[in-house]
Amino acid sequence: MADGYAAPSGGSAPVTAKGAAVIHEVDEVLKRLLSGGALAGTGVEIAFDAPTRDWAARRNSPTIDAYLYDIREDVKRRESGAMQVRDERGAVLRLRRPPRWFRLSYLVTAWTKRAQDEHRMLAAVLATLVPHELLLPEELTGPLAALGLTVPLSVAGTMDARSSADVWSALGGELKPSIDVAVTVPILSFPEYDAGPPVEEFTVRVRATDGSLDGSAERYHPRRPAGAEAPPGDAVPE
Repeated sequence: MADGYAAPSGGSAPVTAKGAAVIHEVDEVLKRLLSGGALAGTGVEIAFDAPTRDWAARRNSPTIDAYLYDIREDVKRRESGAMQVRDERGAVLRLRRPPRWFRLSYLVTAWTKRAQDEHRMLAAVLATLVPHELLLPEELTGPLAALGLTVPLSVAGTMDARSSADVWSALGGELKPSIDVAVTVPILSFPEYDAGPPVEEFTVRVRATDGSLDGSAERYHPRRPAGAEAPPGDAVPE
């Protein structure tokens, strides 16, 4: 069985995290990161458009563009079994399939009038993103944060799906310096279903070697602290 996780306080747990919402949340996380760090206070615009020739011709201010060019599953992370959704006491509330992880690859480029300025902007992107190798739940937002899972972020790694030249060729533009940024995010699988009621008590009876019951029995309460007295009416009949 896959590892479980604790539901948010109050006993409720996220029921669904739609793929479209998760992608949008990743955009927001990247925008917040890129707007801060080494680029804070510079007035650089953050965009997520396809950097085509027409788009580039309309740029009239320094811009960092993070173009989502590829989405594919990280099959090495796929798990089988069921996840246990627990409350703050550790009781199992629900069972569901483990999340499936998808790699969102962004082509990050800098756009301004001078190549040297673009290089400085790309250096600022590296300085800003490299420290965020792992995104903690508190750094995320929306349904992505509600899952309570750590999200890996890769900066300037190998472009597994396509080469940079292939992407630029598909966009119809000229090759220029870029940084590949990949965020691997969990998306919930279905179905999710309620777990059975917790075991409140169970009885152990002793059987003799000849197979007969010797009449003794002891009742156990998993939720009662060890050594606590049984409430009235908890005696076990002979």
